Amino acid sequence: MTEPIGPVDATRVPRYGGDTTFARLPRLSEVGDADALVWGVPFDTGVSYRPGARFGPNHVRQSSRLLRPYNPALDAEPFAVRQVADAGDVGINPFDIDEAISTIETAARDLSGTRRTLLTVGGDHTIALPLLRVQHERHGPVAVLHFDAHLDTWDTYFGAPHTHGTPFRRAAEERLIDFDHSMHVGIRGPLYSRLDLDESERMGFAAVHCRDFARTPLDTIIERIRTRLGTRPVYVSVDIDVLDPGFAPGTGTPEAGGLSSRELLEIVRGLDGLNLVGADLVEVAPAYDHAEITGIAAAHVAYELLSVLPGGGA
Repeated sequence: MTEPIGPVDATRVPRYGGDTTFARLPRLSEVGDADALVWGVPFDTGVSYRPGARFGPNHVRQSSRLLRPYNPALDAEPFAVRQVADAGDVGINPFDIDEAISTIETAARDLSGTRRTLLTVGGDHTIALPLLRVQHERHGPVAVLHFDAHLDTWDTYFGAPHTHGTPFRRAAEERLIDFDHSMHVGIRGPLYSRLDLDESERMGFAAVHCRDFARTPLDTIIERIRTRLGTRPVYVSVDIDVLDPGFAPGTGTPEAGGLSSRELLEIVRGLDGLNLVGADLVEVAPAYDHAEITGIAAAHVAYELLSVLPGGGA
């Protein structure tokens, strides 16, 4: 068995030079096969407010150049214990949302094969639905750990069933979600009515609201999450707007009062040892970013996800 090919050596090629892949990892075409893949879904036709997340995958890649191969927080080397590669972006029809969802589902199924772990970088949150369909094929109903300022369990917008605010309602209707073990983290901001919360609970989501972070120790919150998820297969979906706009201004629907980058990174690290089966990171909109604040936060979240996903070395 050959040793995994890791990131480009920064002592030989400066970090600001060379190809732009996630964490300067090899492309899938350069290694032939991989155990874990980072791939991009540049799609934002489902947004309801500010567009631009279609440019998210490459922005996160560019912002990931300073990532290094050893993760001291977890004493892990996520790129040394298995082959991780960048699979590039999937080409998606930006004008037909139903075709786009079908394309994403097919691409995720092909890329995951029978064993690969996928970390998907969006794109808007619409993409979670086709990704969950593929996870359901492999694992049955999965526990969804959803980091977001918003519930994303609404029914329709302007009569449209597929938007970035509806993926988890559609997933619940399709019975893709484990109703006893799923959870929202970071919910905040005004809602349309109390019914929004009631319906989310009916779809199987417990919730840690942002106001809980002001009164509850972080270790206690992490334990609540771990207890809720248990031993079930877990899919992690991270909307970058779970972070406060001070930490992630580059997103389409920002809400004040969010998590700090430190809090989110610690929670992701706290998932180590759970039965994680895949993850996505969505809603990075670089047109509203500056100094790569959002991109850098997103790149570090992705790095921590790779460290706790199967074979991450933690």
